Amino acid sequence: MIGRSTALPLYLSTATLLRVSAEGAATAIVLAVHARTDQAATAGFLQTAMTLPYILSGPVIGHAMDRTPRPRGLALVLTAGYGIAIGLLLLTAGDAPLGFALMIAAVVGCTEPIVVALTSLLPRFVVAERLTRAYGLEASSYNLAAIAGPGLAAGFAAWLGGGGAGIPIVVCAFLGLLALPLLPFRAPTRANRTVHTKQPAQATEATTKADQSAQPEATAQPEAAAPAEQAAAPEGAALPEAAAPAERGVPGERGTSAELTSPAERISPAERVAEAERVAPAEPVSRAEVAPQDEVTAPAEPTSPAEVAPPAGSGPSTGAASVGRGVAGGSGGGGVVLARGVVDVVVGGLTVLVDNRVLRALTAATTLAWLGFGGIAVTAVLLADRIGAAPSAGGQLLATMAVGSLIGSLVCARWLSSRHAETVMLAGLAAFGTALGSLALAPSLPWAMLGFLLAGISEGPVFAATLTLRQRESPPERLGQVNTTGGSLKIGASAVGAALTATFADRIGPVGLVLAIAACQFAGLALGLVILRARRSRL
Repeated sequence: MIGRSTALPLYLSTATLLRVSAEGAATAIVLAVHARTDQAATAGFLQTAMTLPYILSGPVIGHAMDRTPRPRGLALVLTAGYGIAIGLLLLTAGDAPLGFALMIAAVVGCTEPIVVALTSLLPRFVVAERLTRAYGLEASSYNLAAIAGPGLAAGFAAWLGGGGAGIPIVVCAFLGLLALPLLPFRAPTRANRTVHTKQPAQATEATTKADQSAQPEATAQPEAAAPAEQAAAPEGAALPEAAAPAERGVPGERGTSAELTSPAERISPAERVAEAERVAPAEPVSRAEVAPQDEVTAPAEPTSPAEVAPPAGSGPSTGAASVGRGVAGGSGGGGVVLARGVVDVVVGGLTVLVDNRVLRALTAATTLAWLGFGGIAVTAVLLADRIGAAPSAGGQLLATMAVGSLIGSLVCARWLSSRHAETVMLAGLAAFGTALGSLALAPSLPWAMLGFLLAGISEGPVFAATLTLRQRESPPERLGQVNTTGGSLKIGASAVGAALTATFADRIGPVGLVLAIAACQFAGLALGLVILRARRSRL
């Protein structure tokens, strides 16, 4: 393991290798299937099977990476599983029975989210004042991978035939696996364990005193917290103690916030309740105040009775006692807590995306845009064939678009501010759709490459703005889930788009496909604008 001074360069190198594999996999599969069956559109079904599991596996992996104190082991297992599965899929796609290949593709989809989940670990070794720049470089990492992945697949296909397109994809996956053990991932900090809840001031004080009595060393000097504890906020954003915008939601809609810091030896909920009652016996303690931090992220305003303990006098027992019995398992309470934990893992990130207006607009817009973008790999190969180029030229077109994305991301890394990220995202979608639509008029390969280049330049800022908005608007303890859940929704939409492409490719041809992809970008833009403006009109 290395020190923090070289952690970011090594992280970017490791993550980029894994992303080269992930970004080039679709192109390699299309080229391999086309070489073995002469039916490139069939690869769309494999892409669908490879990406649909992402919808569930993404949030689960993101939740696990957020909460585990030592994520290296989990990352190694998932990366190894991905490398083995993608290698087997590329070896058998087009030759093995379709059902067998679809099962292998599903395993790829269950493990590939680790490539995205690594992004949420940046605050563990990047200080707050450099985090915005780190996210810009992170976007560039994806774009470099998007250049190298399809480019390597196309190059090896031209050299060794379509069956050799997967060689660099598998090699990059295992090179990234070898570098993962060197990264200095630290345990989640106090900023990642913050719980915000609307509660009486006296109950807050009682809980705070209980925490201090149980953990004097951990709470004696909060101002001496490490910079990484504030790393989830970009430049200019409020620190966790002041409630970041994502933690407040819409200004004025949040109640009092209390920070609960887990002790070195975790205190059970029953012990926390007992200590709180000893300090302030007259005030009942709510569920949110006594729940372990790794299990509950309380909303600002409870939406159901189960989310907060009932007030004193409302039933035969106080809220604190009810929580104590639930955690202890009395009257089936343990099953309820377990069920709530499972739901939290699966839908925790989705709840943040739905509740926050900006994230809701971002997710709706980009998910609809990626419904069309899911067919871009197959479309590129078919478009290359239409204009008289070799099928491997489809990989060159995708690599050209990735070059443009890199240019756009590097520009954003220098000039993008979180305050203008919404505008950049919407304007980027408009330009992206326009550039993709122009491909219908491309008469030759050079013109098609120019269109893909312009499309990439437009798409790069969209992705950089997406990462910035997620980091700005998400609660620190949910950032990994938000990243993987948002990515899962986009990839799920991409899977549907790939299946639709495979279904309609013969009917509408490559020109119809690029026009449909462009239309999805404009539809996403319109939906995002409606969501943003609808909220503002009510304020």
